[in-house]
Amino acid sequence: MPPLLHSGKKTYNAAIGVDTDTISLKTILEEAEGRGMASGLIATSSITHATPACFIAHVSNRSNMEEIATFFLKTEIDFFVGGGKKFFDRRSQDGRNLYQELQTKGYQVSDFVKEELNEINVNSNKNFAYFTAEEEPLPRSQGRDYLPLACEKGIEHLDKRGGEKGFFMMIEGSQIDWGGHANDSRYIISELLDFNEAVGKVLEFAKKDGQTLVIVTADHETGGYAINPGSTMDTIVGAFTSTYHTAALIPVFAYGPGAKLFSGIYENTAIYTKMKQALGLELDK
Repeated sequence: MPPLLHSGKKTYNAAIGVDTDTISLKTILEEAEGRGMASGLIATSSITHATPACFIAHVSNRSNMEEIATFFLKTEIDFFVGGGKKFFDRRSQDGRNLYQELQTKGYQVSDFVKEELNEINVNSNKNFAYFTAEEEPLPRSQGRDYLPLACEKGIEHLDKRGGEKGFFMMIEGSQIDWGGHANDSRYIISELLDFNEAVGKVLEFAKKDGQTLVIVTADHETGGYAINPGSTMDTIVGAFTSTYHTAALIPVFAYGPGAKLFSGIYENTAIYTKMKQALGLELDK
C-alpha cells in the first residue's frame, strides 16, 4: 500500500513509507510522535502488513516483513496489537530476537500463546505490544475476536500516555480487503461487523472526551462489490466485478474537532494534509 494517507505522497506500488526514489517519507504517526503525542497501531492482519507498516516503516517493498519489524525498535510507539510474531522472534535473515529487544527496551510484551488479550492488565508506565498470531490472524468467522477489545485497551492506554498532548492511533480492519479479493460476501460482512463494533468503541470514547477526532476511511475498494436486488436488512445478495483493487470512490467519515475538514471530494493524498491541519502541525510549503 503506497503511503498516500500516511505521508501524503503518491509513489510506486508496494512501497512502504518511501517515495519513488526510495527516500523515506515522514509519516503522520512520526509527526505526531515528534509533537510529543502517544502513538498506536492495531490491525487484524500481521502488524508488519502493508497498512500498519506504512505508518512506521521505510522499506522498498511490502514483502520485506522482517525488515519492517525492525522499525518497531526505531520508534517509541506506545501500543501495538496484531499478528506477525514470527517476524520478530523467528527471523530467517539475522539472529535478532526483536521480541526480547522490545522487552529490553522496556516494553510490556505478550502474545496469544502466553495469554489472552482480555487477561492482561496493561501497565500505563510502559509501552505495550501484543502479538495475536505467528503470521496472519484468523478471520473473524473462525474465532478471531480481539479487535474491539484492543481498541478499548489501546485508547485507555494512549489516553494516559499522551496526557494533555493527546495521541494518534491507526486501527485497521485488514481482512475486509481480503474478503474482497476472495469475492466472498460473507467474509466481507463478518469483517465489517467486527470493524463496526470497533468503531463503536472509539466513538464512545470520542463522545465522552470531546477532544478526539475520529476518521473512518480506506485506501481503496476491493472486488467491485455491489449489493444486488433481492437484498434485505438481514440477507445481502452480493456480487463482484474484480478480484483486485478498483477505482471506486472511497467515503471518508469524520467525527469530532476538525471533522468539517474532511467533507467534499478530494485526492486521497489530501487526507494526510487534513490530518496535519487537524493536529495543528505545520504544513510544508
